[in-house]
Amino acid sequence: MTEQLSEQQSHLQNLLEQRATLIGEINELNSTAAAKRELVLRALGAIEYLQQIGVELPAPEPVEEVAPEGEAATEVPPTPETEALPAPVVEG
Repeated sequence: MTEQLSEQQSHLQNLLEQRATLIGEINELNSTAAAKRELVLRALGAIEYLQQIGVELPAPEPVEEVAPEGEAATEVPPTPETEALPAPVVEG
């Protein structure tokens, strides 16, 4: 019975150490999350300020897709979302 008890005590000791480690990791994660939250709020404030005073980004330039050398450009088949529908026919 003493052997079982010491095995259980060892298991309990391991679990207590694991709990302490996990609590420490959770506290560290909470601290990191709070710091990141503060940075996001600062960035949002700066963004809002710049937008209010009229600062805008230039529109991105369209990028042409070029087929790699030796490969012919292939046409992408239309999907239901991009397929052009025929004009409706009015009967009468």
